[in-house]
Amino acid sequence: QVQLVESGGGLVQAGGSLRLSCAASGRTLSYFRMAWFRQAPGKEREFVAVISWSGTNTYYADSVKGRFTISRDNAKNTVYLQMITLKPEDTAVYYCAAVGPPGGGSRWNDWAYKGQGIQVTVSS
Repeated sequence: QVQLVESGGGLVQAGGSLRLSCAASGRTLSYFRMAWFRQAPGKEREFVAVISWSGTNTYYADSVKGRFTISRDNAKNTVYLQMITLKPEDTAVYYCAAVGPPGGGSRWNDWAYKGQGIQVTVSS
């Protein structure tokens, strides 16, 4: 089993930055694809970003492209989401997710392991 715990959320003003972390325990994530999703109040959970097991390949939702950067440190069993130029519409609960090969994709149900989520609030 894999346990994922997010941290780094909070309240920030529009235009500000935050870095989310997702620490894994239970097994190494070195060969797992990792992703971030988010769910805003009253909306469906949506895909944000994904990173390959090596960190070489990344993919982003159009809404965050150019502002968010996903990265990982396999030695620390941790994945990050650096968020800059935050907007009020980025307000959501952010979740990290993991899946072994060849799984993963933009659908939440494709991911085997999921964190409990962390709140990010961007004030205008």
